[in-house]
Amino acid sequence: MVYIGEDTGMAPGPSKQFDPTEALEKAMEIFWAKGYAATGMAEIQAAMGIGRKSLYDTFGSKRALFISALRHYSEAVVAQLRQELGRAGSPLGNVRRTMGRIARSSCEPGSRGCLLGVAMAQFRKDDPEMAGILRGHMKQIEDVFHEAFRRARQAGELRDGVNLRDLARLFMSTQQGMALIGRVSGRKDVAVSIVQAALTTLRAA
Repeated sequence: MVYIGEDTGMAPGPSKQFDPTEALEKAMEIFWAKGYAATGMAEIQAAMGIGRKSLYDTFGSKRALFISALRHYSEAVVAQLRQELGRAGSPLGNVRRTMGRIARSSCEPGSRGCLLGVAMAQFRKDDPEMAGILRGHMKQIEDVFHEAFRRARQAGELRDGVNLRDLARLFMSTQQGMALIGRVSGRKDVAVSIVQAALTTLRAA
């Protein structure tokens, strides 16, 4: 594990150390809870538990830190989804179980939705760097679903005439939408009905 020495600006002594990944995850948590605009650097520094110089030396500006947090979050979400949808057995069974898990988590008390969704609500497409990151995340989610549906077709669970890319985009949008709805709704019946509607499309296919 890599550690970076903490510069406190005090007299020389035993250097403090911190794990950059753990510090980034703490920043991610506060961005996730409050959003980018409402989170100040002093608050971020306190949450991360590191000195101001170390924060800037390691992560750069607030925007750079936020982008790092988005990428870290995206990698974790995509990895979990790929693992769930790639399990042995029925590919469509994996999709159903995964969507059920997403529905349940979206309506848990204190659900914060999706960090990427929070960012989508705060940044415009005329911010090319941020828009590129957000589009890239959605495309990765879409591609993971597309692979699951491709394997479902190979297993005989989907008809040949079904447009797999359209299905993948539908489920990416459903997954993203449920996360955002759960941030303000928390109603289990709403989440379940959304999943059921999406799965009805699968049954028809």
